[in-house]
Amino acid sequence: MSNHLSQHEAQIAALRETEAKIRQGGGPKRIEKEHTKGKMTARERVAALIDDGTEFQEIGLWAGYQMYDEVGGCPAAGVITGLGTVSGRLCMIVANDSTVKAGAWFPITCKKNLRAQEIAMENHLPLIYLVDSAGVYLPMQDEIFPDKEHFGRIFRNNAKISAMGIPQIAAIMGSCVAGGAYLPIMSDEAMIVEGTGSVFLAGSYLVKAAIGENVDNETLGGATTHTEISGVTDYKMPDDATCLQTIRDLVGKLGPFKTAGFNRTEAQAPAAEASEILNRLPFDRTRPYDMMSVLECIIDAGSFTEFKKGYGQTLLTGYARIDGWSIGIVANQRKVVKSKTGEMQIGGVIYSDSADKAARFIMNCNQKKIPLLFLHDVTGFMVGKRSEHGGIIKDGAKMVNAVSNSTVPKFTVVIGNSYGAGNYAMCGKAYDPRFIYAWPSAKIAVMGGAQAAKTLMQIEVSAMERKGQVLSEEEKAAFLQKITASYESQTTVTYAAARLWVDEIIHPEETRSRISKALEAANHNPDIPDFKTGVIQT
Repeated sequence: MSNHLSQHEAQIAALRETEAKIRQGGGPKRIEKEHTKGKMTARERVAALIDDGTEFQEIGLWAGYQMYDEVGGCPAAGVITGLGTVSGRLCMIVANDSTVKAGAWFPITCKKNLRAQEIAMENHLPLIYLVDSAGVYLPMQDEIFPDKEHFGRIFRNNAKISAMGIPQIAAIMGSCVAGGAYLPIMSDEAMIVEGTGSVFLAGSYLVKAAIGENVDNETLGGATTHTEISGVTDYKMPDDATCLQTIRDLVGKLGPFKTAGFNRTEAQAPAAEASEILNRLPFDRTRPYDMMSVLECIIDAGSFTEFKKGYGQTLLTGYARIDGWSIGIVANQRKVVKSKTGEMQIGGVIYSDSADKAARFIMNCNQKKIPLLFLHDVTGFMVGKRSEHGGIIKDGAKMVNAVSNSTVPKFTVVIGNSYGAGNYAMCGKAYDPRFIYAWPSAKIAVMGGAQAAKTLMQIEVSAMERKGQVLSEEEKAAFLQKITASYESQTTVTYAAARLWVDEIIHPEETRSRISKALEAANHNPDIPDFKTGVIQT
């Protein structure tokens, strides 16, 4: 086994070990506590809900990782979200994990729920909510409650989603209190599990404190109350298993839906095995490699038609198929190439000609209604006098404009580096990719760690020297090491995934299946606006 391959595998193994811990939620004791109540855990509910033999493609597993360690952590943000097939219909599933702080909402929990709703809205996917939450985590209420992208936005989205004609089914399978009570009741249909499910604006203790009334939670907002007295919920379920089966029955009876009609033919296997990807990707992020050799492990064999092959060679652009789906690909070429003028160009850097080519290709894909896939391994745009005089800013702006105004579905996979404006031009999170995934080798930052640390150190040392402080070479070296470590920790893929800058960290071998499922999801939305651009300097 080559050294770089063993390094890849060690990195992936470490991530998988952490993921296994994250999937334990609040831990074995909390899981057992749920079982003693007669309840399934969130992950058990999802597994029972989806069709046998199908895969649940989780989104946001790493959300909240190491962000709330001072209060005991919040594994997976206390909520499970992802794509699952239910009675043959692809759905977005959202399941509160009550083993994590009783399913309480942290700031990242809110962000993750909003992302799940955003995906459902963009792709017209039915939404299934498995509700079991104690409500807002009160010590952080100021970071969850009042702002535009906070808790209230979820209920606003409930209303918007329903108005769009996207089905929403909610199951109250545990606690559902205060403002959170609106989520299931603003769904199209709501069911509640007898004995464990409850929904009310204020629980018995708060009712006593507020108006002096003595009432127990079951009488206040249990299954019998809301299915036989208030009419708030539509179905009373005896247990979790029956509840989940009823959801399956309801989804199975949904009417037909329109599609975008994206081009798909019979799938062909890639020219190279998916397991070959790690052999073709250097572990050292500074080393060049041929991106085309990586694509051979992902796209259907013989399907790539390269656009402007001899021009702007630090970006690969072309039409291909992934699992039979037609798709346009924009990928950073990491090998050193020779430009049309004979100049050697650094791999992974976007030059003027590359940006110009990519902008034109993106426009073509929009005109042809072909979805786009961006594969990042970019250190940014070329700098220096020659590039500035050649109009690199103008050409980069042209590419960013085309990405910004693109109306066909866009998907992003961060393979390696994703630095600075290169992240923007290659459809980073700010540019509305329908789905954005990252490989374990990914790094996202304004610039590389070495350059950033040296720049930060120069600024800090200059400030110290102006105050009369003079550092020895040893002190400067130690200072640089400290800055580098701090900066590098913020560029890691887990740091990005914890904050939902990417939807999921995926094994490179999963790329083909993830993009195929993303295309299937995108095909549910028939509405693709006409492509228009703003003012572009030529």
